[in-house]
Amino acid sequence: MEILEKIKGITGNKRSAASAALLGILGLFLLFLLSLFGGEKEIEKPKEKSDSDITQNYCSENEERLEAFLENIEGAGEVKVYLTVGSGERYVYASEKKSSQSESKTENEEKFVIVGGSSNREPLVETVKVPEVTGAVVICSGCGSPVVEERIYKAVSAALDIPTSDIYVTIMK
Repeated sequence: MEILEKIKGITGNKRSAASAALLGILGLFLLFLLSLFGGEKEIEKPKEKSDSDITQNYCSENEERLEAFLENIEGAGEVKVYLTVGSGERYVYASEKKSSQSESKTENEEKFVIVGGSSNREPLVETVKVPEVTGAVVICSGCGSPVVEERIYKAVSAALDIPTSDIYVTIMK
């Protein structure tokens, strides 16, 4: 009852003091209930993209860009492109190389650079190499002409840095 008298001294009214104390107790009770029944929700970690998702996105983006580019070739008409890749995204890790040479032999030592604390140690990623395009299929409405086909072969070869033998161009139905 000591608290009630202090509140009464502040408010000057016994009824207001009781109301303030009751509201305080009710607030504490609500906080207790919240802590029991889901006051704090678990935060979902963003899902890491798998290697196949990254490769698929890479192919889709490049197919769209190449389609838009090839449609600008005179006579090509509507164009659809399908790309194949040899491998997914690759990581190149930073390393320290040491070499020592004695009279009869040479020793080479390579150690990866590790970063992070004691519980979360990971190798330092130096670069991330994009998937390597190994082939392309191009269908277009204007490929009835050998001149248009040759232009498309050369454009795809130059854009993707692959030989024309890894490209197939055909007419769209």
